Amino acid sequence: MDNNNDSFGRPATNNMPSMASTAAPTPQRPGTPNESVGRNPFGDGVESQASHRSFGQNGNPFASPSFSRPPSSFDSSSALGRFEGGGARYFHSRRVRKGEIEKPWTKQSDPKEKWVTILPIIGIIIGLGISGFLVWDGIRSVVKHKYCPVLIEDWSQGFNEKVWMKEVQVNGFGNGEFEQTTGGDENVFIENGNLIIRATPRDDALMQQNYKIDLLKDGTCTSTNPANCIAATNITTGNSSIVPPVLSGRINTRRGASIKYGRVEVTAKLPAGDWLWPAIWMMPVDSKYGPWPASGEIDIMESRGNNYTYPQGGNNIMSSALHWGPNPANDAWWRTNVKRQALHTTYSAGFNTFGVEWSQKYLFTYVNSRLLQVLYVNFDVPMWSRGNFPVQDSNGTRIDDIWGHTGRPQTPFDQPFYLILNLAVGGTNGWFEDNVNGKPWLDRSPNARKDFWQAKDRWLPTWTQPQMEVSKVVMLQQCDGDEDL
Repeated sequence: MDNNNDSFGRPATNNMPSMASTAAPTPQRPGTPNESVGRNPFGDGVESQASHRSFGQNGNPFASPSFSRPPSSFDSSSALGRFEGGGARYFHSRRVRKGEIEKPWTKQSDPKEKWVTILPIIGIIIGLGISGFLVWDGIRSVVKHKYCPVLIEDWSQGFNEKVWMKEVQVNGFGNGEFEQTTGGDENVFIENGNLIIRATPRDDALMQQNYKIDLLKDGTCTSTNPANCIAATNITTGNSSIVPPVLSGRINTRRGASIKYGRVEVTAKLPAGDWLWPAIWMMPVDSKYGPWPASGEIDIMESRGNNYTYPQGGNNIMSSALHWGPNPANDAWWRTNVKRQALHTTYSAGFNTFGVEWSQKYLFTYVNSRLLQVLYVNFDVPMWSRGNFPVQDSNGTRIDDIWGHTGRPQTPFDQPFYLILNLAVGGTNGWFEDNVNGKPWLDRSPNARKDFWQAKDRWLPTWTQPQMEVSKVVMLQQCDGDEDL
């Protein structure tokens, strides 16, 4: 290799024309002062001047200026990029001296550090042990009752009139409902192995002419109160009075099956249609503590046929409640009322089991499983104390504790109750709130029935499934032997 060439095979700088002589001069921008090449117009300090000095001894344009290189780099081939002699030299820091580098892995670990792992493990084990004990204690403490069958109804033997009774009335059962319940097979019947309670609209002609229904006269009324048995359409008074515009059904087990503590399960598919009102509930066989609600009421399931858009909850919602209090004005149902929504479906889409378990210590309702509880009432304090009732009513009459003499906190839910299944339509008791979702009547209007019927073109098309279907009913009596205590 020619000695006049550098180590990279390029000609020595003294045999080459200088870069300054060969490179074309950089054209100046318009308005730039005509100054000497290498003059920095933005600074004249040492740094700016040094940056324009000669390239060094050999004229190497890539070599660092001598004043910017550390002394150790002189006479070093590595500084110039040559690879003479042995391998590349390792970089040695002049800031970290030998022996000053920490090497924690060479030191002996602190014996206390193991507890950082041991203590959390011990805590997890203790927590699992406590959780296991609580689960075991909870299961052990669950009250287990003995149950004796009272009624197991699958309708395989038809409609058993020794157990079930069809109620026949026209006055809305105290709720201002718009249906007449019938005693024939038109609205309550067995079909495909299921009990059907179906609502059907009445003939419109009976709304347009003078017409009278007298269930006392024909002997079919199940009430002795004339108001519950007689209804009429009277066109001479402006047609404000009409007969019930819908026919439906209501049945109960009062004559054949009742329980005092125990379990009831009803497997049913609910209806779909605006202003339909299905219910599965229980009433006392005898009003031992006085007229409703003094002797109690157990609502296992109530719902509405409206769809899911209904603000109060349509057929995607069911509710359970207890009614109890010294008089209707002081019904404390709102203290024991809970709703449950169907999961990604509606209660009219298929069959569900609605149940209640009731004992001297508690009462709870559930859907499909006892683990899916809806309403739970613990009889740990007297119901009178729970109600926090006033000492007098609105007219100044004193209100006395009507249950305290029994000495039982669960009173009035300490007597036999029977089961009721029914499908109501409309009503004026507030179950369907006024001015909500196009409700066509007002509860306080004397024309409520008429207004409802005149809006049939709006609600009748929604009655895609105007019936409650019941596949099975089970009533079990708690028979531990202390039910009368």
